[in-house]
Amino acid sequence: RLHNMHTLEALPPEKRRSIAHETLEIYAPLAHRLGIWQIKWQLEDLSFRYLEPKQYHRIARLLATRREEREDFIADVTTTLERELEKAGVEAEVAGRPKHIYSIHDKIERYAEQGRDFDQIHDLLAVRILVNTIPDCYQALGVVHNLWHPMPEEFSDFIANPKENGYQSLHTTVLAKGTTPLEIQIRTYEMHRLADYGVAAHWRYKEGVKHDQNFENKIAWLRQLIEWQSELGSEEFLESLKTDVFIDQVFVFTPQGEIKELPIGATPLDFAYRIHTELGHRCIGAKVNGRLVSLSYELKNGDVVEIMTTKASKGPSLDWLNPDLGFVKTSHAREKVRQWFKKQERTQNIERGRQILEREVKRLGITLPNNEETAQLFNCETYDDFLAAIGYGGITLHQIALKLATEPELEEPPVVAKAQGVAKTTGATIEVLGVGDLLTHLAACCSPLPGDDIIGYITRSHGITVHRKDCVNVLNIEEKERLIQVNWGKVHEVYPVNIQVDAWDRVGVLRDITTVVADSNVNIASISTSYESDITSVYATLEISGMAQLSHVLSKLQGVRGVISVKRTSQAKAGIST
Repeated sequence: RLHNMHTLEALPPEKRRSIAHETLEIYAPLAHRLGIWQIKWQLEDLSFRYLEPKQYHRIARLLATRREEREDFIADVTTTLERELEKAGVEAEVAGRPKHIYSIHDKIERYAEQGRDFDQIHDLLAVRILVNTIPDCYQALGVVHNLWHPMPEEFSDFIANPKENGYQSLHTTVLAKGTTPLEIQIRTYEMHRLADYGVAAHWRYKEGVKHDQNFENKIAWLRQLIEWQSELGSEEFLESLKTDVFIDQVFVFTPQGEIKELPIGATPLDFAYRIHTELGHRCIGAKVNGRLVSLSYELKNGDVVEIMTTKASKGPSLDWLNPDLGFVKTSHAREKVRQWFKKQERTQNIERGRQILEREVKRLGITLPNNEETAQLFNCETYDDFLAAIGYGGITLHQIALKLATEPELEEPPVVAKAQGVAKTTGATIEVLGVGDLLTHLAACCSPLPGDDIIGYITRSHGITVHRKDCVNVLNIEEKERLIQVNWGKVHEVYPVNIQVDAWDRVGVLRDITTVVADSNVNIASISTSYESDITSVYATLEISGMAQLSHVLSKLQGVRGVISVKRTSQAKAGIST
């Protein structure tokens, strides 16, 4: 890939940008993760050059304008360091280097957020000191701090606390010559070799080389990467690189003290599947630091995780694949759950999928197209394939909600009439085929939402009232000739949706329900409750942007302790206005 980046000039601009974007997102982080800095910085600079050419050349010009001044400064600093290190009896090699353009760009971005400009970035150069041993590193650090005033907040000891990719070095920033910040890195020659070439510097060709845990960790990580590639499709593999590999990590412990590295946000289920597939399949609970936690608990650095299992387990739950419930974070764990369900009998998957779909359709209060159209919508050859995919988790409820919220295509250009008359729907449009400049408004009796199948009713004095097709008032209307075909146009802002939540009565249940809604960034327009036989029923009107958001909120509400059922409802008491 590095050779490829050096020869991009011959390609068309769009192709260059595509390859550069892929390199910056995948290959540069991969080089970083393997500790191959020599390749990492070249990939970053070359990618940046093609993705942001103006910014790249601007930084290059800014660096060039004061080049001689910086070179004189570095020459003076290195001479001073070499002299003082020799006096202290430390054999060392001292060299100055400019920071790479992409890293300077990152610093400019951070400074811009703080309201600072390029002229205030003084540490554009760094000095590296290479020594023979680890004690020499700390002795050299003492020499540096005796020469110039250190900035305590800028000191990092990566020798005592190596980075996750094995990188080791001492980093300090000092005020050289009084006011100029200067970054100095101190490490051994071996650390420098590993910093430049990472895992590639570790290949051992002879037996008898002593055990190196850093090397073993990198090899284990590479094996894991290869395993994922063999299990996942190409798109899923690339997504797993972005979500599981290149984002920040947390480090947790097994009860035996073994360290496991997981992405930030990972859960006990992710931990279980990282250790062994069967451990994940048989998981029924988890303890973190000795106390019981939910399976959606987000692991923190230093947590000791114990997985509780049972031999009588019937396997994983499909709920684990629901992103709204937050049970699994990693692509690896999701794929293991999918594989388990996919191995079940096809008839079982079809029946399971049918039950899940019927429950979701009822919960959202929607109607689907006919079976053939539904299968085509999800790129399935048959309706049974569609149901089976739901059954083994290949198609999730979240994906179904997103598809239903997609704007329908029309065979001929419609005349658009803006919707009126419902709070906070300003800007939404209803497309009325063959009719122009006609007032429309959404019916209060069924509160249609983008993604619902809708129909218009021509009133005598209020334009067109838009209802859901399954609205009881539409089904019972006698004057069928006053119904007219309408479709959703551009979707904006929010729509009122009525829901009902039934839960076992307890102190705080209403608070928990409203908290979940608020945390989903959804407004509650109205709310009321009723009580019967130890069951509290909560009736709320939510302001929802679309079907996907409704599905998300209902899933979150279903997870509230004590909730029995959650569903969308319709206010069927109102009649059709005339």
